[in-house]
Amino acid sequence: MNNDSAYSQRVASALKTQFVADALAMPVHWYYNPMDIEKAFPGGIQRFEAAPDFHPSSIMSLHSTSSGGRRQGRKAPDESSSAIVGDVILKGRAKYWDVPSVHYHQGMGPGENTLNAHCTRVLMRALAGAAGEYDRKVYLSDYIGFMTADPPAHPDTYAESYHRGFFANFQKGLAPEKCAMVTHDTPSVGGLVTVASLVFSQRLRGAGVSEIQALCREHVALTHPDESLMAVCNRYVRLLCGLMEGPGEEGAKSLLVEAGKGSDGLDVAGLVSRNLPDLQVVGRLYSSACYISDSWPVVLYLAYKYHKDPWLALRVNTNLGGDNVHRGMVLGALMGLLHAEVATSWFDQLVAHQAIGREIDALISAAVAPR
Repeated sequence: MNNDSAYSQRVASALKTQFVADALAMPVHWYYNPMDIEKAFPGGIQRFEAAPDFHPSSIMSLHSTSSGGRRQGRKAPDESSSAIVGDVILKGRAKYWDVPSVHYHQGMGPGENTLNAHCTRVLMRALAGAAGEYDRKVYLSDYIGFMTADPPAHPDTYAESYHRGFFANFQKGLAPEKCAMVTHDTPSVGGLVTVASLVFSQRLRGAGVSEIQALCREHVALTHPDESLMAVCNRYVRLLCGLMEGPGEEGAKSLLVEAGKGSDGLDVAGLVSRNLPDLQVVGRLYSSACYISDSWPVVLYLAYKYHKDPWLALRVNTNLGGDNVHRGMVLGALMGLLHAEVATSWFDQLVAHQAIGREIDALISAAVAPR
């Protein structure tokens, strides 16, 4: 692969757009009734907003604070003696977890990024510090240090099931490479959030698609060991590598169609041609929840339908609710490769845009540096 400036510019745009998509969706993350979004934000989310105190769809109080998944009864059997949330991760923030209708991202302001976006930054920093080379032990060490920092090194109050499960196993003494916990939501779109930065660094270094796919599967398996997710990861990697080449409108649409062929019955072009309302596609044909069986088709549908208008694509994704944050980061990587407009117009409004910008520059510089 030729490491010219066009590739680097597309990569920078894609990474910046990921963070924009995350912050845009954060205030209505996991709102499952679109009318609740309309009530909280008349006309829907159109710009960066703060997280409301009240969340009408929140089940945060039902999630285990000692492990992955949900509480078993009022409290999990080991929860009183082995609190992961508050004692190991999210130190000082356990108070938000036993309150009905509390927002998952309590207290976060306009333009702030969620925990999984910060984990992407952890990976970017690890790659930049190693001349673009991926070492899972280095990443895991950095991830553990970041997640257990006191005070927390991020503004979020929620950690997905995979974080809690990982640290429950880590506290039991398991080696970091063996700490992934399988729960009902392991095959989720959140498992793909950090993938784009790894793909871009390796592709800029000249790695082939199959080599990058194998490396990304290894990386995803550290936290999300699920074969259905791995299959989507392979298609996501191929799609990102294809879009990095700047294939033009028709070429991009063909790549999006191809990326959907592994999902049961998914004809992206045919679905878009039916001209159905977005709320019928997302909410009826496909769930807006985190599960990869639905979230991957939704990402491809939105990318194909709104490929000419990336900012509209991100706003539509946001106002469809559900797991719009993690879905948005995957969508954002795709839209950023197609267009630079979102990053150009909105990235500088992120709270941490200066630090994130430096990290993106460092990642790209490390990847393209002569070796």
